[in-house]
Amino acid sequence: MANIFPGIFVPLAIAILSMLLASTDFIQNTLHFSSLILAILIGVIIGNIFKFPESFKPGITFALKKILRIAIVFLGFRLTFQNVMEVGLIGLIVDTIMLVGTFLLGVWVSKRIFGLDDKMSYLISSGSSICGASAVLATAPVVKAEMHHAAMAVATVTIFGTISMFIYPLIYKAGLLPGFNDILYGIWVGASVHEVAQVVAAGFAISEPAGNTATIAKLTRVMMLAPLLIILSFYLAKKQATHGTGTTLKDIPIPYFVFGFIAMVGINSLNIIPSNVVSTINYIDGFLLTVAMAAMGMETNINKVKGVGMKPIYAAAVLFVFLLVGGVIAVKLVHNILA
Repeated sequence: MANIFPGIFVPLAIAILSMLLASTDFIQNTLHFSSLILAILIGVIIGNIFKFPESFKPGITFALKKILRIAIVFLGFRLTFQNVMEVGLIGLIVDTIMLVGTFLLGVWVSKRIFGLDDKMSYLISSGSSICGASAVLATAPVVKAEMHHAAMAVATVTIFGTISMFIYPLIYKAGLLPGFNDILYGIWVGASVHEVAQVVAAGFAISEPAGNTATIAKLTRVMMLAPLLIILSFYLAKKQATHGTGTTLKDIPIPYFVFGFIAMVGINSLNIIPSNVVSTINYIDGFLLTVAMAAMGMETNINKVKGVGMKPIYAAAVLFVFLLVGGVIAVKLVHNILA
């Protein structure tokens, strides 16, 4: 444990700086960048400018792996099973349709159309279909992805999530969504915009009911991260076994931290922990996620990112269009059937 020093202090310092910057008016009201995005940007810059000694490696790796898993577990305190009930059957079905559709389309487009490898395809698809950077971070260890792949996937969800945050309210205000009210708009935003912070911005740009609905719909998508990672783990292990790599179903790399995530959701659903304590837990958890993101940035070789090229951006662009248009269609169809 002692060997994580002094390396751990660098991502910690980047995380503190990122959270301070994210709290400024300019970042909050103009750029709308979360501390996670700032941390990876600063981490990439520092990691590629400075050559850190080998003694720093254990601390950076600890932040990237151990702290990340702890942060994902406590991410469960951001939602409850009651949240799922609040968004209703329409929201739940739309969330499921968009998640499954986006993930499968993303993998197919990334691999078949743009020739990306499996790991890159899974990262882009999980980031677009669930919760942006957090989903990429959670998926990376499951698929054993390299950090420059994860960084590129985070870049794609940042680009198109930011575009979504501005364009969704404009589309609604322009009257281009006939038959939509603020609630249906909120479901659309929550089911198709990438990051939680981006969903909040796009939702509350219209009204409080739209913002609340969008947030709940988004958090319901976040909850679906757990089953996706478990299914993906089983699929990858079975695929390896089928191809004779010596891997059997007993070797499945179960992401046990996912079960911790579900347990925290369950505890939070019981309302036995005071709200101020939950708020503190969520703040600390946000900091831990930021530390992990900073470490990921530091481990990202910018030359390798350049080597990946523009293909991940193209694949993410296809998913952006699918989320935008497909989300409207899904909301309309489900609402018409269940209304």
